[in-house]
Amino acid sequence: MAKEHNTRALLALLSIYIVWGTTYLAIKIGVTDLPPVLFTGLRWAAAGPIMLFILLIKKYKLPNQNDIFHLGVSGLLLLGGGNGLVVFAEQTVPSGLTALLITTVPFWVVGIEAVLPQGKKINLLIILGLILGLAGVSLIFGGELKNLFDAENIEGVIGLMFAVILWSAGTLYSKYKKVTVHPLMGAATQMIIAGLFITLLGLSLGEAGEFHFTTSGFFAYLYLVVFGSLIGYGSYIYAIAKLPISLVSTYAYVNPVIALFLGWLVLDEPISIWIVAAAVIILIGVTLVKKGSQKQLSTEQRNS
Repeated sequence: MAKEHNTRALLALLSIYIVWGTTYLAIKIGVTDLPPVLFTGLRWAAAGPIMLFILLIKKYKLPNQNDIFHLGVSGLLLLGGGNGLVVFAEQTVPSGLTALLITTVPFWVVGIEAVLPQGKKINLLIILGLILGLAGVSLIFGGELKNLFDAENIEGVIGLMFAVILWSAGTLYSKYKKVTVHPLMGAATQMIIAGLFITLLGLSLGEAGEFHFTTSGFFAYLYLVVFGSLIGYGSYIYAIAKLPISLVSTYAYVNPVIALFLGWLVLDEPISIWIVAAAVIILIGVTLVKKGSQKQLSTEQRNS
């Protein structure tokens, strides 16, 4: 049974690698036509009840009052702070630069976890894997670095840095504040709470008058609800409940590579030898993090 759960968790991680690699473009399309706060809030406010309905049909247990509190905190950190600020930033920041800055997530997650009293201590394999992953992504998007402090980008870049910190904090809170419900029920609850909060914030900011679906905006919204939220976020919450957090956080390295290869496959965008080399470096880094996480787990089991 443990092996089956591990297989499901690895499949969930694989879906995060692929699905979230496509969402930067969808967000960029959405915020071109739609106000950012309502766009974000209505996405989660729609996805949460859909997932809850499916889980109730399957007779999953509802969260208790204590669960709701912890799920609310993690949901607001992850979706309100983390995702919400990414959407805000993509109004002005190019999607490539956004992807580059998001790759700092593994360092924040692993670094913060290492200093927590109950956190897992990192080993050399994990550190080396994280550095290789960052080096690979930097090789792909190195040209974007010159735009980091451009006047038109600086507000969004600051927003992205806060997004990374809040997302990392929410990830760790979700990992260590155990709840009594299935991870998917936890994800549904997080989406509902965060979605309602962000939607109310958007309404209070007067965005309702600016919210008018265009064809491209509607399809971007629909894509994010189904793939980014129901499949992607559900998989993320399941994966961090079942796998070492250092391994799950490597999605931030793989997503940009997936986005580039999809651009080549679907839009005939060129791929250079440097991009192929960078992809290999990133995959080696992810492999090292996986091996380091397994070694970390084995050490903990021997010491327990």
